Amino acid sequence: MALCLKQVFAKDKTFRPRKRFEPGTQRFELYKKAQASLKSGLDLRTVVRLPPGENIDDWIAVHVVDFFNRINLIYGTMAERCSETSCPVMAGGPRYEYRWQDERQYRRPAKLSAPRYMALLMDWIEGLINDEDVFPTRVGVPFPKNFQQVCTKILTRLFRVFVHVYIHHFDSILSMGAEAHVNTCYKHFYYFIREFSLVDQRELEPLREMTERICH
Repeated sequence: MALCLKQVFAKDKTFRPRKRFEPGTQRFELYKKAQASLKSGLDLRTVVRLPPGENIDDWIAVHVVDFFNRINLIYGTMAERCSETSCPVMAGGPRYEYRWQDERQYRRPAKLSAPRYMALLMDWIEGLINDEDVFPTRVGVPFPKNFQQVCTKILTRLFRVFVHVYIHHFDSILSMGAEAHVNTCYKHFYYFIREFSLVDQRELEPLREMTERICH
């Protein structure tokens, strides 16, 4: 299973990232800077801090796209084990249930299976980060005034993927030898959202005990 996992995280044809940064752009340079910091062994709390002189919206944009890619890959590795039968409701244990709402098909909160929720979520995020009006890539084009609000919604929903994966599919994480990788991704995500207060504290409650244990 370790070989399979390595292939997945090497971004193979099956689970390739849906969004890439264009070489030569400022955001690509920021992405490289963030990745270099990650690989340097620096404390993750330090890694997520805004570099001096950089624009906060650019920094947030780079991380939102990166987290989307990485969490999409993590869920993709266990998607076969998350089915309509095994996960008929998108939940985080017996206390937390997540309903889907968007501006198209589900205008009212809808109770969906976890795989259906995940598919809609990934498509919704992909649509946003590829929308030039929301995530502009052209030089000199400003971010929209509600950009951080949009990112808060994206990151809040991505956190729910962690909740579902940890609570309902932790055995799969262990069997694939992926615990260390998923934990590192989670810690990076958690420190980032806390650094910039991007997710409401109440949303973090389902994983509070685990977070206190691994993010000390």
